[in-house]
Amino acid sequence: MTHFPRSALLSAALDAAARGWHVFPLRPGTKRPALHGEAACPHTGPCASGHLKWEQRATTDPDRIRAAWSRAPYNVGIATGPSGLVVIDLDTPEHKGSSDAPDGATTFMALCERAGHAVPDTYRTRTSSSGTHLYFTAPDGARLTNTAGTVADSVDTRAWGGYVVAAGSVLPAGTYEALNSAAAIVLPTWLHAVLQPAPTTPSRPLRLPAVDGSRAALAALEAECAVVAAAPDGLRNVTLNRCAFKVGRFVAWGDLPRQVVEDAFQGAGEARGLTAAECRATIRSALDSSLRKARPREVA
Repeated sequence: MTHFPRSALLSAALDAAARGWHVFPLRPGTKRPALHGEAACPHTGPCASGHLKWEQRATTDPDRIRAAWSRAPYNVGIATGPSGLVVIDLDTPEHKGSSDAPDGATTFMALCERAGHAVPDTYRTRTSSSGTHLYFTAPDGARLTNTAGTVADSVDTRAWGGYVVAAGSVLPAGTYEALNSAAAIVLPTWLHAVLQPAPTTPSRPLRLPAVDGSRAALAALEAECAVVAAAPDGLRNVTLNRCAFKVGRFVAWGDLPRQVVEDAFQGAGEARGLTAAECRATIRSALDSSLRKARPREVA
């Protein structure tokens, strides 16, 4: 493949550093760090006192940046933790390797709507796979780490322990591009709350309340809640929607009270790591749709 001119990539690195973001080189045409690993560490220069990883060696020093990018047309990595950044990564279904995966931009927009907020206006880039990175400044005193699917399905975050590819970097699939020149705003309080680690609770078997209803209906509810509990990180919300929709026919037929179904799926969804608001909205939507479309029992 043809790489961008070294001068363009150097400019991208210097532009990021001018914003106060700590950069380090990525191998040309890739997203992999170009720095040596611990096994190959020469224990000289920056590593004279011990091996330093990419997060520790990332810098805003223009002289160090010019020296590094004089050697090769490196792509540009931004170490989000030292840069004081929280970057929200909105994936595309293709990036997840499945056309059934939700679109990160769509699920994030829905999350914002349910929280009563507009999608935040901040610095953003388009990735080589047509996803989007939203850049935020970490709140004072916060030390957030990376997440996968915590905010919403197909929505990941990078903070301490993570990095993102900077605008101007080029991969075989395309170029990372800045979509605006805005400054990165402080992570909104409501979004910060979503990213707080959920308290760990011991897992226990799902126990459904004793209610009137057919054995088939109760068995179906328990089985579908188990599917939600085992859903992959990137498909939790989609799985909750699908499973609640399937059980909705038993509500339509009068075999199960709607509240019982809602409570069971709410517990399963929250236990899998979805927020209470996400669960309520998804379950309500799925059951409403299922009740509208349910066929009579005798022809189902």
